[in-house]
Amino acid sequence: MIDFKEIIAEKIANQTELNKEEIKQYIELPPNTDLGDYAFPCFKLAKALKKSPQMIAEELKEKLTLDENITKIEIVGGYLNFFINKVILSKEVLEEIENKEENYGSNNSGENKTVLVEYSSPNIAKPFHIGHLRNTVIGASLYKIYKFLGYNTVGINHLGDYGTQFGKMIEGYKRWEKEYDIENNPIDELTNIYVRINNLCKEDESVLELCRDNFRKLEEGDEYCLEVWNKLKDLSLKEFQKTYDLLGVKFDSLKGEAFYSDKIDEVVDKLEEKGILQDSEGAKIVDLEDKGLGVCIIKKSNGSTIYATRDLAAILYRVRTYNFDKCLYVVAYEQNLHFKQIFEVAKYLDIPEKCLNGLEHVSYGMVRLVTGKMSTREGTVIKVNELLEEAIERAKKIIEEKNPEMENKDEEAKKIGLGAVIFNNVSNTIIKDQVFDWNTVLNFNGETGPYIQYIYVRTKSVLEKVDEIPNLKDINYELLQDKESQKVIFNLYNFENILMQVVQKNEPSLLARYLITLSQNYSNFYNENKIIDENKEVQNARIALTKAVNIVLKQGASLLGIEMPNKM
Repeated sequence: MIDFKEIIAEKIANQTELNKEEIKQYIELPPNTDLGDYAFPCFKLAKALKKSPQMIAEELKEKLTLDENITKIEIVGGYLNFFINKVILSKEVLEEIENKEENYGSNNSGENKTVLVEYSSPNIAKPFHIGHLRNTVIGASLYKIYKFLGYNTVGINHLGDYGTQFGKMIEGYKRWEKEYDIENNPIDELTNIYVRINNLCKEDESVLELCRDNFRKLEEGDEYCLEVWNKLKDLSLKEFQKTYDLLGVKFDSLKGEAFYSDKIDEVVDKLEEKGILQDSEGAKIVDLEDKGLGVCIIKKSNGSTIYATRDLAAILYRVRTYNFDKCLYVVAYEQNLHFKQIFEVAKYLDIPEKCLNGLEHVSYGMVRLVTGKMSTREGTVIKVNELLEEAIERAKKIIEEKNPEMENKDEEAKKIGLGAVIFNNVSNTIIKDQVFDWNTVLNFNGETGPYIQYIYVRTKSVLEKVDEIPNLKDINYELLQDKESQKVIFNLYNFENILMQVVQKNEPSLLARYLITLSQNYSNFYNENKIIDENKEVQNARIALTKAVNIVLKQGASLLGIEMPNKM
């Protein structure tokens, strides 16, 4: 498909000393389409040319030539504004979507590149709560988008299955196993045990020491501790899988922290060889104070490891197994310091520069209740399964109120309810904290997942009203030059560019916002234009545009993990 930014950048590069790729990065979209389709800010050249942006714009305009793709150039306040050929744009976009269908927007930019995406990563024997949901949804969407753009993508669920908390769980299990129905209600009952043992640890320091000793025994392979640990892990994974199945989330690797426990000695040895490992009150540390990163503990004074050590062992393993170009850690921003520390320490592990540069923490904001922060220790969490089930029930209730005769109500309610929750987790910039509020999550009006689904169902309904979808060879693209049609077409044209921005910034909210804009623009087009028209030529053009929107909305939503309903 024609790259209009490329054409404009080449024209400007031929008349200046700037690199074409640099110019391309400067080209913007004007705030108002009446001003043009693309704009070049001439103040970017002012310092080098020692002229005012207005003068540069006037001189460039005199030198630049029009062609079949660029039909007009105007100057507005130091900007060169370019108008593209809308007929060519319309034809290019609709033909590309027709030819590629669900592959429209994909490319081979990720060819021969490997990206690891670590996401979800819940803690064994603890509830899968809404904080994990956000992590899971963000990671799953990045995984899908990278894959769509041709990357060899590996989804990793780095389970929290090791650490002092398991010493606590083992101690609680040892003391109170028979008081709880762990087999039939594992997560809730294990949570109750965890809260109880944690409270006891606060009251009695000697119990906390026993818990720490349990973890040390687990690391050393104690038979009883291993037996309990394996049981807790198996029961938890079985429960977690129910949530993953509901969300349609899959992983390529389920290697948790424990997998790397026998690989830690190599990390310690390498750090000792480099001479950066220090003793500190019996513990082994790497001092990063000179870099403003404090102290990274490698081994505790009792000889047990912490998750930083296991993360370093995981990096070594992943380098050797995947030789990755990127390794993304989708983890809350509370762990910012942790990742800065391990990425810094990883520089001493003889890792190829490509892999070192590819280590990236994709931090996201915390999910909090209206009443404050969630805590497993305090028993104040909202469990994901309960949230998803309630979302589906609320969606079904709305369907029964508005469309009681709808077929397959349960199936459609599931798509709508899950779509509402998923979209709520990716629609805003991921670094922002999110306050969980039922009324916000399940608001089916405004800029929400159900709104996108509603517009998709509208396009589907329109397409079902015609006897046949027109052949694009018969389309008169001159009939799609009105403002509403052109806004939709320009949105469709930008789909691939939006996906590229998502992977550049690891920000799926860009796709979510794009789908809202496309839906709103199609709604305006629908309201301003009669689609089923007496004039067959007009109808064919508008049906072709509707089909293109239908395809892109469905594919875009799918990349976020949202399934489209057939009816609403």
